[in-house]
This record gives sequence, C-alpha cells and structure tokens, in this order.
Amino acid sequence: MADTVVTDCRWVKEYYSERYGKDSVYVAYGAEIIDYPPGDALRKFGLNKDEYILYVSRFEPENNALLVREAFDSIENPAKKLVMVGDAPYADAYIKQVKNTGNPAIIFTGYQYGDAYRELLSNAYLYIQATEVGGTHPALVEAMGAGNCVLANDVPEHREVLRDAGFYYKGNEDLKEKMMFLMDNKENVKEKKKAAIEVIEREYSWEKITDEYERLFLNLVEQ
Repeated sequence: MADTVVTDCRWVKEYYSERYGKDSVYVAYGAEIIDYPPGDALRKFGLNKDEYILYVSRFEPENNALLVREAFDSIENPAKKLVMVGDAPYADAYIKQVKNTGNPAIIFTGYQYGDAYRELLSNAYLYIQATEVGGTHPALVEAMGAGNCVLANDVPEHREVLRDAGFYYKGNEDLKEKMMFLMDNKENVKEKKKAAIEVIEREYSWEKITDEYERLFLNLVEQ
C-alpha cells in the first residue's frame, strides 16, 4: 500500500525486484567520520589502542557471534585481544554458548552506546563484520567511518558497501587464518583503514544521504 519503498542496499533492491516484482528507491544508511581518543571505555575494560579486534552485534546465530569467538579461541597466543560488544534479551542458550570460554584474551562488554561505543570503534586494530543477512549494516558503515580495517563475512551486501576497502572470509577456518594474517601485517591493516574512510566520505556521508532523502520527499510531494 506504500507510495514508495526504500531499500538501503542495491543488492536488496535487486532482490525485491526479482522476487516480488517491486521497484524501490535505493538510499543507503550513513555514517560520520569519527576519531575518539582512548579514554574511560578503554580503561574500564583494560584495553589499549590498536591492541584489540572488535566485534559488535546482537548475539544471535545469524550474526555469527559463536563462530567469531570459536575462531579466535583456536588461535594460539594471539597478538591481540578480542572485544565482543553486544548481547540479546533472548536466545539465552546461544548466548551461553558464545560466552562459554575461559580465554582471558576475550572480553565481553555487553551493550555499549554513545561515547563509549565510539571510543571502542575508534581505537580498534581490526573490526569483524560477521552478519549473514541484511542491507547496509549501520555497524559496518560506522566502523568504516571510525577508520577501521574491516574483516567481513563474504556476502553480497558486505561487498557492496566495503568493496576493496577491507578483507573477506568464508567460514571458521578462513576467519581464523585471516585474523592471524592481519595481526601480523600492520601495513595491510593501515592501508585498509585509510581506504574505508575514503569510501564513507564518498558514498555514505550523512550529508549525501540526507540530500537523497530530501529529493525523495520532494518527488513524493510533487506526485
């Protein structure tokens, strides 16, 4: 019954068209360029800048929190810590599995918001985007806007957003190997951090996104 359907990902736009015969207007999610210095959040969790890998998501199967934890757990003497931000008010059995580790290098922070969340984003060495489904994930573009090197689950939505400004993995073993490679190759990480910011500035700035919504609303009024 809607006058217009909006999709935040070109891949989803094509899916709606092919599956349902419904056209939609593509307008992505946006992000800011941020750079928060180390502060209270890092001190609270005993962290230092560039010494941890960051994962942010609800702890549920489609977001692969368990896969990420198990892949990291299988690395002997990792050079970085793994910080897992998130939780869920359901899926208790799955969350119990995710947290079933005695690894002191894995830190569960629970939900984090506002400045604490931005501080964790800004000071990570590597960011893991492990989700399986969705459009333009807010957490992904926010991580890119914070200048993160992203290691993403190899699905079409992530490739559309991240392009060649990050790295991709397929499955547990590949994730483990890519984490190990990137922990040992700082220059590769540094190169992708810069590329991620460039993608956000060019394609996902809030100024660009709000301009697109403004054009959409004006077109609707004129119909």
